Amino acid sequence: MPTSTFHLSSARSSRSDPAGIAADDVHFAAVSARLHQRVTELTDRLDSLRRAPGGAGQAAMDRDLEIHRVTAQLRHLSRFDRDLCLGHFVVDGSDPVYVGRIGLTDDDGRQLVVDWRSAAAEPFFAATHAHRMGVVRRRRYRWSHGKVVDYWDESFGADAFTAEGFGTEGFASVLDELDASRTGRMRDVLGTLAADQDAIIRADSAGTLVVDGGPGTGKTVVALHRVAYLLYADSRLAAHRGGVLVVGPNEHFLSYVQDVLPALGEDGVAMTTIRDLVDEGTTAIAESASDVAAIKGRVDWETVIDRAVAFYEDPPRTCSTIETDWVDVRVTPDDWAAAMAAPERGTPHNEARTIVRDALVEILVDKQSGDVPRDAVATDLAQSVELRRTLYHSWPMLDATDIVGDLWTVPAYLRRCAPELTDAEIAVVQRHDPHAWTVADLPILDAARLRLGDAGADDRTRRLQAEARAQRAHRESVIDDLVAADDGEGLITMLRGGHLHDVLVDTSAITTVARDRRDGPFAHIVVDEAQELTDAEWQMLLRRCPTKSFTIVGDRAQSRHLFTESWDARTARTGLIPSRVSPLTINYRTPAEIMDTAAPMIRRALPDAGVPTSIRRGKSPVRYAPMSALDEILKQWLTDNHEGVACVITMDPLAPTSTTVSDRVRILTPESAKGLEFDLVVLVDPATFGDGVTGAVDRYVAMTRATQELVILS
Repeated sequence: MPTSTFHLSSARSSRSDPAGIAADDVHFAAVSARLHQRVTELTDRLDSLRRAPGGAGQAAMDRDLEIHRVTAQLRHLSRFDRDLCLGHFVVDGSDPVYVGRIGLTDDDGRQLVVDWRSAAAEPFFAATHAHRMGVVRRRRYRWSHGKVVDYWDESFGADAFTAEGFGTEGFASVLDELDASRTGRMRDVLGTLAADQDAIIRADSAGTLVVDGGPGTGKTVVALHRVAYLLYADSRLAAHRGGVLVVGPNEHFLSYVQDVLPALGEDGVAMTTIRDLVDEGTTAIAESASDVAAIKGRVDWETVIDRAVAFYEDPPRTCSTIETDWVDVRVTPDDWAAAMAAPERGTPHNEARTIVRDALVEILVDKQSGDVPRDAVATDLAQSVELRRTLYHSWPMLDATDIVGDLWTVPAYLRRCAPELTDAEIAVVQRHDPHAWTVADLPILDAARLRLGDAGADDRTRRLQAEARAQRAHRESVIDDLVAADDGEGLITMLRGGHLHDVLVDTSAITTVARDRRDGPFAHIVVDEAQELTDAEWQMLLRRCPTKSFTIVGDRAQSRHLFTESWDARTARTGLIPSRVSPLTINYRTPAEIMDTAAPMIRRALPDAGVPTSIRRGKSPVRYAPMSALDEILKQWLTDNHEGVACVITMDPLAPTSTTVSDRVRILTPESAKGLEFDLVVLVDPATFGDGVTGAVDRYVAMTRATQELVILS
């Protein structure tokens, strides 16, 4: 008799009746067999491709692309086994529809599993007691190490339902899932998605969607599931159209969430922080002066940088003469002005210099009489040392760090470029070291770098042109040899028809300029902890997303800098398309005992803070202890708990607060702990977290990282 996939505890033994699970076992076996068959087929296909001759030119490129495609498919399918099944549902009078992490069909095209992102799977997540969507029964599985360790059934119309949309039996199992120990990495929540979360995931990508929720509401994991859904369902977001960028608050956060999208079937989604969008972000320090940070965060730096660059686009004011082998060419200020107007609006300054030079040469050649050899004069002008020298002074190559550094060290330059600033504001942002970069400088450096473009563009253009000329020369040489040896079998026709040309010229060998992936453009951007972004940082992201398609994840009550306006006002002011706000109000993470301590703390500073409602009770009340008890607390917790992760949250994570060493204990600041969660949280002297709104928010954020226990040391 085959071994059952169900491995239920004694407490769940009543659900082990074969009559209730036999059909599932049969289906799981079919899914597993089909997966193994597809993996074998793809492995054989990959081996065949690798053994095949490589070919040349386009044929080699096509083979490489096919190897890449099959390898990606194989890697994708190899992740899964029968535990890809999330559950099934039954609609009136039909067979069960099994829903999984990916879709799968058998040899005959019969759907074994429907992809969770498909329209066919939507009732599995969205059906509620009030809105059945035709569903009469739903079953969800809880898997561990390839076995079903729990499952729960919901009968629509007969069972008592919770506000979250789960039946009473299912709700108890959801609580068991939430009580599970943390691993240090976020997990997907496909098995426990609530209807309101599913609605957010499947919302249209157009415009701005704000996922507004307090601690523990699942807003981050919902946003990541939304990424996977949109990449599956919305062709406008495909990789060749820019794909999706996920922006997180810090590297701790990105490490924490990095497994979610691959588990949902999506590899290769770009993830970054604001810091990582700019090279200088690796060494930038926090802006120590709040007034300086405020100025740098609110000014329209794109306009300021435009003025700063325009200062260096300065046509000569006197006439000059350039000698050529054919004629002396007179160059007037009007000629220079016309050439400098040639680049299209938005062309980066450094990349536009070649356009200016070519336009000037064309203007000067057009002024000559008809008996002058145009091409020869144009060549002499393009190679003229005097013209290049004048162009160097009138349209110099610029560097973003020099432009921005000058703003902070030359008051007159900043006054010229930012006349909206007062003398006091200009004075306060000045500093001794122009290149002592702070986090507040990064959006300004980004604006400057994108406005200037690539300083090496000229050299690369010349190199590409030289490569193309070499290819043409080689082609013409080969063609001449072939024509000379023509045997009359149609070679000349082949050459003229272009068929042999495709074989002789390998265009894939010509070097192309690779754009920096960080610069975009992206078809959609997801921003987590969005309440912390300054106006200048929003402009960084808007420059990378011309469609203005955003998913914004945040909580106004967790803003360290007093978020007083509405999301609608914030998005409108920063240039985003008017937002749709989807609130999440249920706290799945934090036990009620901890929220009862944290809520009054944030409401004293922010009376209108949207504090979510916890749906579960903890195992112990909030504890208080002296600072000296830290080691004892951690050691006892590690002894009592063989799984899970603890975090010590302190304003000085480098201080020797504890001698306990374990890979299950983290030490973080309140700011770096944002978006994370831990089984045990120990707050070290929260009074040192600061005063006012910032201090209150840091304490609130730190307390609500806990999923089981909170200890406060003072």
